[in-house]
Amino acid sequence: MIVLPKPIQEQLKENALSKSFYITDIGYYPKAHGHYVHRENGAEEYILIYCTDGFGSIEYMNFKTQLSANTYCVLPKNIAHIYEAHSKQPWSIYWMHFNGDLAHGIFKKFQGLSNKNPEVVYTEYRISQFNQVYRLIKNEHALSYLEYANLLGLNFITSLLYADIEKNNPVHATTLVEKIKGYLSQNLDKTLKTKDVAERFNYSNSYVLNTFKKQTGYSLIQFFNLKKTQKACEYLKFTDLSIKEISFKLGFQDPFYFTRLFKKNIGCSPLAYRKAN
Repeated sequence: MIVLPKPIQEQLKENALSKSFYITDIGYYPKAHGHYVHRENGAEEYILIYCTDGFGSIEYMNFKTQLSANTYCVLPKNIAHIYEAHSKQPWSIYWMHFNGDLAHGIFKKFQGLSNKNPEVVYTEYRISQFNQVYRLIKNEHALSYLEYANLLGLNFITSLLYADIEKNNPVHATTLVEKIKGYLSQNLDKTLKTKDVAERFNYSNSYVLNTFKKQTGYSLIQFFNLKKTQKACEYLKFTDLSIKEISFKLGFQDPFYFTRLFKKNIGCSPLAYRKAN
């Protein structure tokens, strides 16, 4: 996490390009075991919490919600709140505290959403944008860099708040494929077919198949299985799970099929890979 010193916050508050929106604290908390925050008087800033994995709960103003992967919440300033990670499946969260002329409007926009637990499509681009904001705030104190970081931070939040517009409008093929990649990567434990993915993104099977193949060179299922075998390599190197257990964790009910697929993609059997690594 990074907390900007008060003098810099004051500078941003008075700056023409950042006074509408400026970040005061920012961070990432992966697998947040034991994470619990109770502020009786709230925080001096608005808070965005974006969950990418696991579960957690948030409570404020007699409103309680549970966050899961690819959902988010905006908390108001100066209002008592509690949030905590699930005890067995703790969340991984990207978060930021922010202030400025637009801050209350951002909270009101979130409050006005029909879905109080809004879900967004995971994209690597969104995460890379957050990371860029984080790096700029961490490494640069020159005003022009901080202006840029806060404009990017505002774009990050609005990409969440207006995710439905992005979803319902025509998108470039590369953007759709990026969303599909993120969706597949978040569901490696499932058995998905092309029609499942097409329905998820409101496109026809043929459009999804042709667009994905054109952009990546792989069929959708080939890519999905490749990601599964890459994840299997992690399990083989860093856990003592059996081949059968890994197979089940990756949505394969037939361990022998999983072994054949692994050998095809990696060049050796799962057991040989584990011994070599």
